Amino acid sequence: MRSLSGPKNPEGIADPIIVHPDVRRMLLTQKAVAEGARALIYLTAQQADVVQSGKTEEERKAADEALGFLTPIAKAFLTEIGYESANLGMQVFGGHGFISEWGMEQNVRDARIGMIYEGTTGIQALDLLGRKVLMTQGESLKGFTKQVHVFCKENADNEQLKEFVEPLAAINKEWGDLTMKVGMTAMKNREEVGAASVDYLMYSGYAVFAYLWARMAKVALDTMADGTSEEMFYNAKVQTARFYFKRMLPRSKAHAESMLAGADSLMDMPEEAFAL
Repeated sequence: MRSLSGPKNPEGIADPIIVHPDVRRMLLTQKAVAEGARALIYLTAQQADVVQSGKTEEERKAADEALGFLTPIAKAFLTEIGYESANLGMQVFGGHGFISEWGMEQNVRDARIGMIYEGTTGIQALDLLGRKVLMTQGESLKGFTKQVHVFCKENADNEQLKEFVEPLAAINKEWGDLTMKVGMTAMKNREEVGAASVDYLMYSGYAVFAYLWARMAKVALDTMADGTSEEMFYNAKVQTARFYFKRMLPRSKAHAESMLAGADSLMDMPEEAFAL
């Protein structure tokens, strides 16, 4: 079909699909996921290196705590959004994406095992919220959010980073507030942990990605300010970060509302009713 704003390839019978906003939405989601996931994996691996080779016991201990906190997020959040990304890759092709010669449907099938093979999303979510956060009285979370707070404080006056730092600071604060609310309800009813856990993990994943994308945007902006022969590459980093903050980070709001919705809507239905 033609672009909604007028032909972009008037000599052809149709315009390339890249001109359509929805195609760009799918491609940018995949780009934000792939590059954000790579950054999270590197960050997690970095903590593992420090655990093994850190110079002081205090440094090794802090890295071990960070590694424990990030691991369930890396396992579950990345496999969830990785599967979403694979599905979008197939969707870009339209109906033709389901044909095996392109390999996209195989990517989707291969990606689907991740949420099971890594120990299931639900188990990783219980590990994060129950063991890593609530059982440590939030100390592992505080260790990470402190890093984010320092980054936001250091860049608070950077006008170029304002569009990233302000929402990052807001979600970083909200993260702690939500954790406290879930923890308070869990003291009265332990089922609240299981009811909130997956939404809590997904929220945490989007918050971690916000930090990583803000850091990538800073590096890209600083590099372009110093001068580079790869300006398109670094500019694409900034634009992808902008897409993430505008179009993906808002998903965290729905997860925040759901995690506070309570266990009653899940647990009140009699077991027999599930078979109806």
